[in-house]
Amino acid sequence: MAKELLESGFQVKGSVTTHSKLNAMRDAGIEPYQLVLDADMVEVDRPGFFDTDVVILAIPPRRIDSIETIFPGQIRQLITMMEEYQVPRLLFISSTSVYNEVNREVTEGDVMDPDKPSGKALILSEELLMQNPNFKTTVLRFGGLIGAERNPARFLSRKRDTVSGSKPVNLIHLDDCLGIIQAIIDQQVWGEIFNACSPEHPTRKTFYMKAAAVSGIPAPKFNDDAESFKIVDSTKLIQKLNFQFKYQSPVDYLETIHES
Repeated sequence: MAKELLESGFQVKGSVTTHSKLNAMRDAGIEPYQLVLDADMVEVDRPGFFDTDVVILAIPPRRIDSIETIFPGQIRQLITMMEEYQVPRLLFISSTSVYNEVNREVTEGDVMDPDKPSGKALILSEELLMQNPNFKTTVLRFGGLIGAERNPARFLSRKRDTVSGSKPVNLIHLDDCLGIIQAIIDQQVWGEIFNACSPEHPTRKTFYMKAAAVSGIPAPKFNDDAESFKIVDSTKLIQKLNFQFKYQSPVDYLETIHES
């Protein structure tokens, strides 16, 4: 994302959690900062990181005990830093894991009570950010990421047990993620919550059988058992941003791999 914004003429600061990555960011033209992200402490190695027009916050909650308490606590510390520098706008990268498997389409207006601790942590953090009057926040709930170096076929091929093949997938390609973020910044769309998944939701069997075929690895084993599901609806994003997905279906991306 930082590289995309640089090409668009923005000045970009970036944070990493390990010192060894600082030079790589600097070489890419990104002003690098080291972010310390402990359970009870959030700290940036030097001042000035939050002296900016827009903060893109893309720190996922880790799968650790008490994350539904730890992660919102980290967000509160980041809020204090943003308030100190009077940051006017924030883009928070969240996840469709905030939705339960309710056997229907889910939209941004649904009332949510996630089962997983990470989902609970994200919902609490979204609320902290959206309710803060000192800056405007837009929340992006991304689906499962495909593209770049992520081979989707390897995810299910490692499972030893069979999995339900009829469950729809909620996926989005990296190129569309970057395009959506750029559109929000360019159009100055703040104070919104958006779902962000490819508009089409093929079944697990359709998608992963194709992914295995184009990747040349063993296909996962599927069964016909019914399983709870959700279909994440991105209509609001498409209409509000007038956004055209590069990959209407995640299968479209697999077709490009096959062609290459």
